[in-house]
Parts: sequence; C-alpha cells; structure tokens
Amino acid sequence: MVERRELSSGYIIVGAYADKIRKVLFGHFSDRIKAKEIDPKLVAKYAGDLNKFLYEIFVNRLKLDKGDVVRVRIEYEYDEDTKEFKWDFSTLRLEVFKRVPEEEVKKVLEEAREEVETIISREIAYDVKKLGTTEFGDEIYEVYVSDQSVGILQVTPIDEEIVVKGAFTYPEAKVIEKTRMKIVESIENTLKSNIGSLLITAKEADYEKCRKIIERIKESIVEEEKKEEEKEEEKEEYKWY
Repeated sequence: MVERRELSSGYIIVGAYADKIRKVLFGHFSDRIKAKEIDPKLVAKYAGDLNKFLYEIFVNRLKLDKGDVVRVRIEYEYDEDTKEFKWDFSTLRLEVFKRVPEEEVKKVLEEAREEVETIISREIAYDVKKLGTTEFGDEIYEVYVSDQSVGILQVTPIDEEIVVKGAFTYPEAKVIEKTRMKIVESIENTLKSNIGSLLITAKEADYEKCRKIIERIKESIVEEEKKEEEKEEEKEEYKWY
C-alpha cells in the first residue's frame, strides 16, 4: 500500500528549516517508529535528502540569509511494502519572504528540479578555518560549506591525536561529543577528512541549542593580546632576583 501525504514546514527562518523539516517528517511517523514498524534512520535519510536540496536553493542559488523566512510544502509517498519514501518534487512549493521577485524563485526552482539527483548525491565539501585558541590551549575551528558557516569544532591536541567536540547547524542540527582521532598530516587536514564521519555519529539536537553551543565556544577564544600579556606575567613570576 502506498500512502501519499504532504509535508509543510510552516513559516520558519532559513537557519532552522532543516531541523523543522526533520521534526515534521518524524512527527508523521512517530507512532510507527515507536512500534518499530519504520526504521528512524530511514526517515532521517529522506529528511536529509530534502534538506540538502533545499540548501542548494536557499543558500547557493537564492543567496538567502539565515534570518530570512521561508515556508516549504511538498507531497511525498511512503510505500509500506518496500519501506521506501519518494519526494514528489513536482509539488514542491516555496514561499520566500525577502525582496526576491517571484519569477526569480520559480526560475531557480525549475532549474534545480532538473538536477535533483545530482544535487542530492553530490558530496558536501567542507572547509575549516582556525579562529584561535582558548586559555587552556584548545584550538577552535569554524566549519564552512560554500563560504557559509555551518558549525564549530573545539580541538584538544594530545600527542599525535586530537579530541574533537562541537556543534553544527547544517546539514542538520547536531552536537558532536568528545571524539578521539589520529592526526594525519595536520589538524586542519584531519578535520576536513573526517567531518562527514563525525556528523554520522553526532547527536541530533535543536537548532537553537546548537547555535548557543557555537556562540559559547567562540566566546571561549582568548585574544592574542591577552595571551601575550599572560606570557609576560609568567616570565615575571619566574624571574630570579
């Protein structure tokens, strides 16, 4: 039996749409998930596919800001026999509350529809940039996708390894708990190569919680001038007279 339903995100800011899409889809099947009739990983996978497609439209093509408001509506089918979802992208309707002409939104959507499979299957390219260090010597790295900040990582170097924790707002809102990994070439290279695997094992969380974690980690960065002052104070403390 094939069940057809519509998903509606309601009005939501661009920065939080991915979390809302996931919650709505899980809500549609909450009873069946509890009854173990549907694998929650399957629901998460299809929510991720839609969110990836929407990111391409909202961020890369329409150049929307995180605070812009959107509403997403799309129909989909769920086959109880094969346990498969299928998004009907021909029914996708987007409302964008920004000074973007409706004709431009329609044009971008039509062009993107023709590339649905390519967009969903495309590997996400992450980049990292070191922002600074904390007073305890932890290194803070911001993570980017297409020049858009999507997360933060706090790295503690230990010999030839690092312990990583942090938070992401894309492709989904997730928290990365302490994860240990071996350094390959450099810390930056190690992070870039392992962000995908970090996100697979990361814990799902609310967008707002992840945003607060990101801000808190950024606030822990010690300014260079302050670090130099602390070094000078240490020198004075251990002078011999």
